[in-house]
Amino acid sequence: MPSPEPDRHVVIGGGVVGAATAYALATRGERVLLVEQHERGHHRGSSHGATRIFRQGYADAEYVALTTEALRLWEALETAADEQLIVRTGAVDHGRQEVVDAIRTALVDAGIPHETLTTDQAAARWPGIAFEGRVLAHATAGRILSARAIEVFLTLAERTGLAELRFGTRVTGLADHGDTVDVALSDGTSERTTSLVAAVGSWAPTLVGALLTERGARLPAIRVTQEQPAHFPSHLPDEAWPSFVHWADGDDVYGLLTPGEGVKVGFHGTGPLVDPDQRDFAPVPAEAERLQAYVRRFVPGVDASEPTFISCLYDNSPDEDFVLDRRGPVTVATGFSGHGFKFAPLLGEMLADLATGGTPHPRFALTD
Repeated sequence: MPSPEPDRHVVIGGGVVGAATAYALATRGERVLLVEQHERGHHRGSSHGATRIFRQGYADAEYVALTTEALRLWEALETAADEQLIVRTGAVDHGRQEVVDAIRTALVDAGIPHETLTTDQAAARWPGIAFEGRVLAHATAGRILSARAIEVFLTLAERTGLAELRFGTRVTGLADHGDTVDVALSDGTSERTTSLVAAVGSWAPTLVGALLTERGARLPAIRVTQEQPAHFPSHLPDEAWPSFVHWADGDDVYGLLTPGEGVKVGFHGTGPLVDPDQRDFAPVPAEAERLQAYVRRFVPGVDASEPTFISCLYDNSPDEDFVLDRRGPVTVATGFSGHGFKFAPLLGEMLADLATGGTPHPRFALTD
């Protein structure tokens, strides 16, 4: 039977988006139950690991504006936690002229300070990277201490006294009753709610896809891929490493330092399709060799012969736009396409808005 407790929001997913949503709701005085099928801080989704890139370098003005709002919220979270969560290393974009020029134009229009450098100037400043084409740097960027950030969202949500967190608790069934949803859980309990937030990324199609279809909406085709970046040991000091994106001919590449682990380098969104519940976590040998070849050429500040591979999930939407919308009692969050983490506190606020009756951002809405 459903829980007899007063109605509360049920947030499914304890990754960064679910954690940020629970925090946003609880700080508004809303009661929240967050459930996560795996353990706290697990590595089976898209949020694990010690670092993520924060950057404002988008060619799309709308996303640049969203990064500015996200940065404001990150700084507010740091104040609330009394803890640094973004290390301002700066970020560098280089490579294809048309992309770098479009990013520069977007930064100019948004009033974000930046520098344009020659390849020689950039190489003198950041000798660990071999630059190609146009080089653009902006100092507001850096690396997010991602594992700490998730823990901060969860801990601060708990401290409100309004958020209950249950880990190792799987959703075993959803029953749609119009204005409410019954959420059956693997611990034998059931929760009836007027607000279910499925902040589940790669699991969204299987968890709520059919329910949304019954309500006349459809998720875009979410491609779930297993990506395989790697950490490479560096012989340079930590201060030598900005976050970086190479808009290369072929596949785009990103990188950043993870202190104590090495410089993480990866291709963006090139991994094989997987079932998120049936993964082998193993790198594809040919892709591993291709990444090492790239690193030997373009990241001379590391040892390309000693990679430590990482496995993570991308929940890719067709246009890499996020999906954030609500139908009846169900709010869904997916389609983060490998670039969502930097927006986490803003995503939490946007989902809390939806869960409390707000309207979706038009760009991220479902189609009927």
